[in-house]
Amino acid sequence: MSGYCDSAPGHEFHGPYHDTEYGFPTDDETVLFERLAMEIMQAGLSWLLILKKRAAMQKAFAGFKVDKVAKFGDADVARLLDDKGIIRNRLKIKAIIENARRIQDLRNSHGSFAVWIDAQHPLPKADWVKLFKKTFKFTGGEITGEFLMSIGYLPGAHRDSCPVQARIAKKKPAWMKAPRGTYA
Repeated sequence: MSGYCDSAPGHEFHGPYHDTEYGFPTDDETVLFERLAMEIMQAGLSWLLILKKRAAMQKAFAGFKVDKVAKFGDADVARLLDDKGIIRNRLKIKAIIENARRIQDLRNSHGSFAVWIDAQHPLPKADWVKLFKKTFKFTGGEITGEFLMSIGYLPGAHRDSCPVQARIAKKKPAWMKAPRGTYA
């Protein structure tokens, strides 16, 4: 990730994400859902494209409010497929809607999406990937790994010498609390 720490600062889109979001722990359900959706949308595409389309995706997906997106039906899928501001991929769109419903299920079984994630920690990345594939739609190794790095559950978002890493360390992300060797 050292390349991102070198190139992102000062960039119109990458800079703010790198400096204030990527790797920072969060338990906000809307943020967690948006991050998962963004990683799904990014599959096979550039992260810059996703960041450029982020505002349009927030609008199209009801601000990533889980309960609103969970109610989306066929008319919403058609609307999203016609929205030139977002990634118009039927599989990705349907996965995001289904994942909202699955987050509701996790809320019912664990209290929240964040509590469910925390209840699984710590896991090696391979186990996280298996769990996410079982729990969500359209979540492979890259999507799961990036999602978990983005919310502080896996190491690697920033290099140790990156100034952002020091700010993240003060917030004690989950990966810093894991027993040594967990992620090897």
